[in-house]
Amino acid sequence: MSSLTEKDRPIVQLLLNAGTCPRCILRFCCVGSQMLYRHPHKDLMKDLQEFLKNNREKEDTVSWDVADPPCKRIRLEDREEGADDVNHNGAIPQIPEAGDGNAAVESSAAKVCNVCLGILQEFCEADFVKKVCQKVNSADYQFTSFVFSVSLPPQLSVRERAAWLGVKQEMRNLGLPLAKDDIVQLKEAYKWIIHPQLSEDLFEVSVVFAHPETDEECHFLATACPDCFKPAKNKQSVFTRMAVIKALEKIKEEDFLKHFPCPPSSPKKLCDAPEIQCNNGAVFVAGRYNKYSRNLPQTPWIIDGERKLESSVEELISEHLMAEFKADSFNFSSSGREDVDVRTLGNGRPFAIELVNPRRIHFTAEEMKRLQQAINDSSDKIQVRDLQLVTREAIGRMKEGEEEKTKTYSALIWTDKAIQREDIAFLDDIKELKLEQKTPLRVLHRRPLAVRCRLIHTMRSEYIDEHHFRLHLKTQAGTYIKEFVHGDFGRTKPNIGSLLNRTADILELDVESVDVDWPPTLAD
Repeated sequence: MSSLTEKDRPIVQLLLNAGTCPRCILRFCCVGSQMLYRHPHKDLMKDLQEFLKNNREKEDTVSWDVADPPCKRIRLEDREEGADDVNHNGAIPQIPEAGDGNAAVESSAAKVCNVCLGILQEFCEADFVKKVCQKVNSADYQFTSFVFSVSLPPQLSVRERAAWLGVKQEMRNLGLPLAKDDIVQLKEAYKWIIHPQLSEDLFEVSVVFAHPETDEECHFLATACPDCFKPAKNKQSVFTRMAVIKALEKIKEEDFLKHFPCPPSSPKKLCDAPEIQCNNGAVFVAGRYNKYSRNLPQTPWIIDGERKLESSVEELISEHLMAEFKADSFNFSSSGREDVDVRTLGNGRPFAIELVNPRRIHFTAEEMKRLQQAINDSSDKIQVRDLQLVTREAIGRMKEGEEEKTKTYSALIWTDKAIQREDIAFLDDIKELKLEQKTPLRVLHRRPLAVRCRLIHTMRSEYIDEHHFRLHLKTQAGTYIKEFVHGDFGRTKPNIGSLLNRTADILELDVESVDVDWPPTLAD
């Protein structure tokens, strides 16, 4: 049972006189019945009028015997009733005379609620719900869950504070006990009304409200608390909702009362809903890739706005995933990276791709196999294996303890002085060689200058001729192999050149394995 009692009478009287809509009045009376907010606007207004006219001594003058129904979504087409109640506003300037309820409601149709700016009046009816459904249907999404969110203009927080202080002031004047400083949040009330009207198979939709008077109403807050309102990137205004809330927490009640009417005055304009946004949660795809080209970067190679190579590992994989999942964008990550001229062989390098706002999200194991084959058939520069859907949490395991993992490499090395087999044989006996590597000159433009300690766990040499040999290394992840060979002008110590006491350089480098046991290997 949800009801208004005698203690709510002065609150109802004050807010109705101030131009507050019925649903906001219920919020300020802490009425928590979700079903009650879904009653037609005219019915709520009449109930409030009757409540104020009845005998004050009757404890529960207005009582709606409405229990909240089971959590069951109601299809839009099943809600025939209430269709005639579209676009009726709720505020009235004064308590109407008995028998004149309908006329009073009609005369208030032009009023905009002084608290919610019309959100709980104009945007709760069937016409707007249909607009939301049409937006989702036209977006052609595939989904299994339904999340509904609302973005509100920041000055609503100011108006709610002003309305609440007006209520507190009225209760003090009447010498009545004051309820706790708590109301039903506008977002919650709005969702209670809209959510059940949406179709069963909706997923995630958000409504963004805006109001032209935001800066005007928040100007005093910026003067009183300038530290709360600082320009931020990608923000058109400093008056964000969080900044306003922070300022309201700092301003003393007496200062607020000096600058704002409490309850707030009726606004000149109604809120607008310029955006209805549809979004699916991100989908994550993981696998391992091999790179067979020495002329292919992992990610797009663009310098000063100019593309240096026509494609990349990231693009060759993602273009197929983007097309199949119908996503807006993607984010690529991997367990380390190789240079453009380095091949990745063996079982490949683990990678993950986050597909942002995908339209399609359901894929069977067989469909993922076909998608993997399509990627592999599209280029001879890369191959993908173990392609699978994973969770966001699973991706974290790819990065866990990354520097403690090991990787194996094969490097073709040149020396300026002639060598014999015995000159390099000692390299096979070196274990757990400690290196100190300053950030290489070639990556100093994108990585901070630092000295990194790394380990070469094992080495095995393979003699080719007087000036060439191949070196197989097992190293700590994050080791710069090229710099370990040529020394990078002494920035890596020790290095192959210093160990052999001659100049050494690297001609070819291959990654033979990335020892990260992720993602799980799939059966063929």
